[in-house]
Amino acid sequence: MQALRHYLLAVQFFTRIPITGPLAQWVGYSPAMLRASAAHFPGVGWLVAAMAVAVYAALFTGLAQGPWSQGMPGGGSALVAAVAAVGCTLATVLLTGGFHEDGLADVADGLGGSYERERALNIMKDSRIGAFGAMALVLALLAKCCLLALLGSHSLGAALAALCGGHVLSRLWPLCVVRCLPHVGDTAQSKSKPLADQITTGALLVAVLWCFLPLGAVWASQSATFLIAGSIASACAALAMAQWFARRLQGFTGDCLGATQQTGELGFYLGAALALAWA
Repeated sequence: MQALRHYLLAVQFFTRIPITGPLAQWVGYSPAMLRASAAHFPGVGWLVAAMAVAVYAALFTGLAQGPWSQGMPGGGSALVAAVAAVGCTLATVLLTGGFHEDGLADVADGLGGSYERERALNIMKDSRIGAFGAMALVLALLAKCCLLALLGSHSLGAALAALCGGHVLSRLWPLCVVRCLPHVGDTAQSKSKPLADQITTGALLVAVLWCFLPLGAVWASQSATFLIAGSIASACAALAMAQWFARRLQGFTGDCLGATQQTGELGFYLGAALALAWA
């Protein structure tokens, strides 16, 4: 029951799914509970992946028989996959409230806007979006939609498998950043306050366990190469971000965790697409 309460608290913190009324009272709240709930971050990815898979599959199958499919190479699958990619991306942004996308934009503004550490941290605290943040956000969403459309043009199963693996695995990497780097900035006002302390080994193992079933499903539905290439690319993207934070900030902020999730998700899609191309 305690683990379930921590999971529901993670859902409440990382998504817009309402946990209210008697259920919220039963779940409860404390800084220690919120810190413990971070172990279930990949478990929240299950819900986001389920939403993305459902929307993508519904749009893809619903539009596949349309008149625009006639006379086009692949039965119009490329156009249909593009619409499905945009639709599922919109659905996940609505589900999470753009929580991680906001972090990516803030990091791009801060680290792109100043080479001085303190100045960069101050820029990242500003809720207004700047030129670097806007460019990063647009390019990230565009890359996400294009990669998902590319995967869908290969097969519906490839796109769904990538969504499943990408959303779950990418939510493991921010916890690794917390484990390896110190928190910097104003901890009292930071969005990452519950994560400011180090993630325990037990919590990290729980997060890893959340990844086993979805990644196993990806392996079973596609191939070992698909899973390995996606996982390696995702890990490399997250590692590059962690090294960037260590060099420029000597630590991480809450925005850095959101940016790590976004790049890890994009990395999985890119690696999966490359695996299909090589095959």
